[in-house]
Amino acid sequence: DEDNFVPPVVSASEKVVIRQLLLTSLDDSNGKIRTAIGMAVAAIGQNDWPEDWPELLPFLLKLIGDQSNGNGVRGALRCLALLSDDLDDTCIPKLVPELFPSLYRIISSPHLYENSLRSKALGIVHSCISMLGSMSGVYKRETVNLMTSMLDPLVEQFSIILNSPVLSPNPDDWSMQMEVLKCLLQLIQNFPRLPEAKISAVLGPLWQTFVSSFKVYHLSIIQASENADNVGYDSDGSERSLESFEIQLFELWTTIVGNSMLAKVIAGNIKELAYYTISFQQITEEQVQNWSRDANQYVADEDDVTYSCRVSGSLLLEEIVTAYEDYGIDAILEASQVCFRESRELKQAGSADWWRLHEASLFALGSLSEHLCEAQDSGYNVRDLLEQMVTDIVGTGVHQYPFLHARAFSVVAKFSSLISKGICEQYLCNAAHAIASDVPPPVKVGACRALAELLPESNQSSMPNNIMGILSSLVDLLRQASDETLHLVLETLQSAIKSGGEQSTSIEPVISPIILDVWAQHIADPFISIDAVEVLEFLGHQECSWMLRTACVPDSSNNRDNFIKIQDPAGWTSCRFTGPPDDDTQKCSSCCG
Repeated sequence: DEDNFVPPVVSASEKVVIRQLLLTSLDDSNGKIRTAIGMAVAAIGQNDWPEDWPELLPFLLKLIGDQSNGNGVRGALRCLALLSDDLDDTCIPKLVPELFPSLYRIISSPHLYENSLRSKALGIVHSCISMLGSMSGVYKRETVNLMTSMLDPLVEQFSIILNSPVLSPNPDDWSMQMEVLKCLLQLIQNFPRLPEAKISAVLGPLWQTFVSSFKVYHLSIIQASENADNVGYDSDGSERSLESFEIQLFELWTTIVGNSMLAKVIAGNIKELAYYTISFQQITEEQVQNWSRDANQYVADEDDVTYSCRVSGSLLLEEIVTAYEDYGIDAILEASQVCFRESRELKQAGSADWWRLHEASLFALGSLSEHLCEAQDSGYNVRDLLEQMVTDIVGTGVHQYPFLHARAFSVVAKFSSLISKGICEQYLCNAAHAIASDVPPPVKVGACRALAELLPESNQSSMPNNIMGILSSLVDLLRQASDETLHLVLETLQSAIKSGGEQSTSIEPVISPIILDVWAQHIADPFISIDAVEVLEFLGHQECSWMLRTACVPDSSNNRDNFIKIQDPAGWTSCRFTGPPDDDTQKCSSCCG
């Protein structure tokens, strides 16, 4: 009987034998066996160490100190890494003082230990710092004292490791720098009041890592002119790629800028930090390929907080504005101007990639649109820079530089309150032309964004000649759109119908059946179905839209089940109820059928 089965109890003497056998097997020549044994030792150690297994830590420390037994060092480090991740606040204060000297010896001895072992030792240090940080709220004095005692030797080694430039996209070449970045992040986040001078000592080497890694990132990731197929995963399943390394750098810089003491230390270098941040935000060759193939992915990555240097860079720029206010805005505007100027120089020199830096400058400014609009009101001349950047794009080939044109549309939409009406009207006309033309999908995405924002603010007297064409083009796009792009087109259609006023009613017989079909096909998607209903509301179908909204509500399954789609030969869709008609059904039939 499985329910009543009681597993046999292992005697104390048998436990001693099992624990001893496990320890003596940690230096097995097979890496997978070492990992399995390490996991078993760590699991037992969580329960038995130190009371019932006092010899565990001395044995592991002795094993990692035996330089002649490389497998033993690996097995012990793997076991310690697993053990340090899961120990509670009663064990960590006992573990760290005994463990740190051995770990430090490995980290500081490149002539005795290979880099992979030094990286593992740094990983254990990171786990210990993280655990001490989580304890600092309750045991503040004890954890700070413990951390302070290790700080000087750690910072010294961190500086030495970070002083080595990043020269390759291969993770093996910068794995130690990655672990140092993680350690520093935990230090600053969990112990923000540690002596400023000690932490400041590592900022210079950190900057060198940042700058040297950009050169590699630019060649191997942005331009893809070098082999960058070096994405791997560490033993914990975390991604090991140059992109993840740069994102870790951005997270650390964001934390440093957010620390009031350290922010003062780096204040003199904020312009350079903003410049490199914008440079890192250039569209990569992989993004170009992916977004060119899939417009839905482009829209999704633009709208969502994705795991990328572009998003991480925007978070850092936001933190710079928060921490430095006017000085931060000055730094970012100047950095954007420098990047824009460099892009023009690259263009004149015949570089095929000149547009990337131009687009990154616009992207950076667009991510700070709210702050910069307020800055313009406070006396900053944001307008001239923006207008110069967007007008410089006019005349460049839309097929050659689709992402640059898409970004220009987006930026004009975000800054429509700043940019002159003449430029806004020009971009509105360009957007109307783009959605009706054979242009790359990203350009149509940008054009839709511009139309959605600019149409409500446009000069209505100039609309009669354009609005019907815009509505017709959007209806055509609606038939082609799916997923993310469908949501965008519906949103743009709402704006166009609202701006068209009475003219929109003349095209209603064509639009309504198509919108109803979209609603029926995507009723399970609350965002798209509600967007479709709102379009119908703008067209005047208030009674029908009420019933369609009811059918979209998750707990209204009976309403939803009563709707049936009927596709007639002309491709028009109507809806009806299978149940007995009531007043609301008659209203819905009269306006939709």
